Amino acid sequence: MKLNEKQTVRIAVLDLYAGRENQGMRCIRDLIGGFGNDNHCSMISREFDVRRANELPDTDYDIYISSGGPGSPLESEGAEWDTLYFEWLKRIEKWNADPVNIRKKFIFFICHSFQLACRHFKIADLTKRKSTSFGVFPVHLLQDGKNELVFDGMADPFYAVDSRDYQAVRPDHSIIQEMGAKILCIEKDRPHVPYERAIMGVRFNDYFIGTQFHPEADAVGMRRRLLTEEKKKTVIENYGFPKWESMINQLTDPEKILWTHDHILPNFLKIAVDSLK
Repeated sequence: MKLNEKQTVRIAVLDLYAGRENQGMRCIRDLIGGFGNDNHCSMISREFDVRRANELPDTDYDIYISSGGPGSPLESEGAEWDTLYFEWLKRIEKWNADPVNIRKKFIFFICHSFQLACRHFKIADLTKRKSTSFGVFPVHLLQDGKNELVFDGMADPFYAVDSRDYQAVRPDHSIIQEMGAKILCIEKDRPHVPYERAIMGVRFNDYFIGTQFHPEADAVGMRRRLLTEEKKKTVIENYGFPKWESMINQLTDPEKILWTHDHILPNFLKIAVDSLK
C-alpha cells in the first residue's frame, strides 16, 4: 500500500431486525463510518436483509457484523432465513479452516445473533426470560474477558445496553473447552433471586466473537427508546421508577455506555483490519 493510500475494507452487515424499528442499524453504520474516518480506512459496507428478504453475504467480505433483532432464537429453526443464515456461517467457518486462505474472515455477533451462534455451536441452553431485560446494566468480566483484546480498556464491571426476552444460560463447558471457546463476561449477580446469570460474551474462536448485550448502542438511541411509553413502562414495572431515572442519567456518563460504545466494536474492527494489512 502506497504512503497516504487508504486501506480498503469490505464489511457485510447482517440485518436481523426483520423490518422492526430499531436504533441498532444506525449505530452500526455510525461506528463503521467513524472507524474509517479515525483510522484512514475506506470502509465499503453493504447491508443484508436476512429475515425479510433471505439475503446473506458471500465470502467476498473481510468483516461481518450480525445484528440484534426481535423474537425467539429458537422458534425460527426451520425457517428459510434461519437455514440460510447457518449455511452462511458454515461457509465462513470452512473458509477460515482452509490454510490456503491467508486472509481470515471476522464475525461479531450481537444479541439475537449471539443467541443464534450459541445455538449453532451448542455451547449453552437458550431459554425465555421470566421478564424482559431492557436498560443499562453492569456486566462482569471473567478472567478470559480481562485478557480479551476486544475488551481492552473495559472496567470490571462495565455498563452496557441490554434488550432481550431470551437468554443463553447453563454453558456446556465440555463443548466450550473442546472447541477452544471462552466465556468472557456474565450478567450482574443477583443473589436475592433464584435465577442463573446469563452469558454475556463469548470468544467462539480466533475470528468469531459476540455479546448478548448491545455494544453498538449510543446515548442518543438509548434515550429515545427509554423515553417511549412502552419501554418506560417495561423498565418501571420490572425495576421501579428510580431505576428508569438512573438509566436516563447514566446515558451522559462517559464511563458507562459511552465508554462501551467507543471501545468494544472499535477494538474488534481494529483487530480485524490490522490482520488484513
